[in-house]
Amino acid sequence: MKIGLRVLLGYFVIVALAALLLGRVFVQQVKPGVRQAMEDTLADTANVLAELAADDLLAGRMNDGRFAQRVRALQGRDIGAEIWGFPKREASYRITVTDARGIVVFDSAGRELGRDNSRWNDVYRTLRGQYGARSTREVPGDDSTSVMYVAAPVRDAQGRIAGVLTVSKPNRAMAPFIARSQGVILRWGFVLLGVALLIGLLAAWWLSRQLGGLRRYADAVTAGERTTLPQSAGEFAALGRALETMRDRLEGKQYVERYVHALTHELKSPLAAIRASAELLESPLPDEDRRRFAEAIGAQSERLTMMVDKLLALAAVEHRQRIEQPEPVDPAALVQAAAEDVRSQAQAAGVQLVVEAEEGMPALSGDRFLLRQMLVNLLDNAIDFSARGTSVEASVRRQDAGMVFIVADRGSGVPDYAVERVFERFYSLPRPGTQARSSGLGLSFVREVAALHGGRALLRNREGGGTVVEVVLPT
Repeated sequence: MKIGLRVLLGYFVIVALAALLLGRVFVQQVKPGVRQAMEDTLADTANVLAELAADDLLAGRMNDGRFAQRVRALQGRDIGAEIWGFPKREASYRITVTDARGIVVFDSAGRELGRDNSRWNDVYRTLRGQYGARSTREVPGDDSTSVMYVAAPVRDAQGRIAGVLTVSKPNRAMAPFIARSQGVILRWGFVLLGVALLIGLLAAWWLSRQLGGLRRYADAVTAGERTTLPQSAGEFAALGRALETMRDRLEGKQYVERYVHALTHELKSPLAAIRASAELLESPLPDEDRRRFAEAIGAQSERLTMMVDKLLALAAVEHRQRIEQPEPVDPAALVQAAAEDVRSQAQAAGVQLVVEAEEGMPALSGDRFLLRQMLVNLLDNAIDFSARGTSVEASVRRQDAGMVFIVADRGSGVPDYAVERVFERFYSLPRPGTQARSSGLGLSFVREVAALHGGRALLRNREGGGTVVEVVLPT
């Protein structure tokens, strides 16, 4: 399982558990909270009414006094209120009054007159000077029929308890408010859960994208491909920089080791030739032999110089991962400039240089100097393998979403066994006529410059003799 999915699942489990616990707590607290507020209101109301009913109770006219008349008149009052979106037309209070023995002497509903309520918790506790309240179901087992009773003592002038006034209210009167509050909490709970899930998805996607980019970068480095460090943020950016630093140091060490071995191997031949010629020159020789050995030393020295120069140029290209400051390059002007660089060489070799470059072509983005050196190497190589009186053709044309540079000659061509190896470092073929070999770095330089620009270099034999090298670059 991918780490992004693991993070998402873990995050979602935590959020879901937290939402479940908080939801249960909120929902479970809504109903008790509303009932507590209602009980507080009933307690205030009971005590106010107890003071108002005291005179009639002490005078023995509780059931037909002015208090009773006013309470019964309340039953016909149209309240005409709208409370938080819910209409209220009539009062839902019920008021009962008992004497000091707990016998009901007044009931606003007229149902319990004369009944002994002394054993009910509201009356029983109030008669003993305590706070009395209870909640009783009118239908046993049906919680929706529960009624809350809150009592207050009715006292005489000396402060003695002469009776109990109880105010009751059905809990179902609060049911719409409770249901709406629970609905709001649940609805917003689901919204928050959805938002948390979305945030989790985005966080998991971001984390997976960061790690995936670094993993692909590491895979590309392992495969020896040119790649750039992906855009990262925070600690991932620091990790990416650490990986790039590690890659640079490891590649630099391995690169030096490879080049030391390769350079040592390639320098042995010309150095051996120079040493042999120098030893022979120390002994008496005819002038013709002395001249020939001196020329050999000069030629091998020039070969060493050229090899070192090209090796340094190739190393500079191979070690680069990207073009730091690309610039627009005109393909036609590039081919013309490279042709001018080798024109004197072509004339000396008796080779005609033909350039075909259409003006107004889309510009390339890259390093102008490296691209020019790439074409110069191709033209140098083509001239070296061309016989006198033949021609070397250099051209550029559009191809799909890019440009293709073509250098073709009419030389002897490349043997089939060497076609796949000509771009290898230090691999070279003998020149026609002289049988001399080059440094074997020119085409390797061409391949590296093409790859650095996101392109590729191809070589094939030409019908009728000669070779064709194509360098395909994106625009």
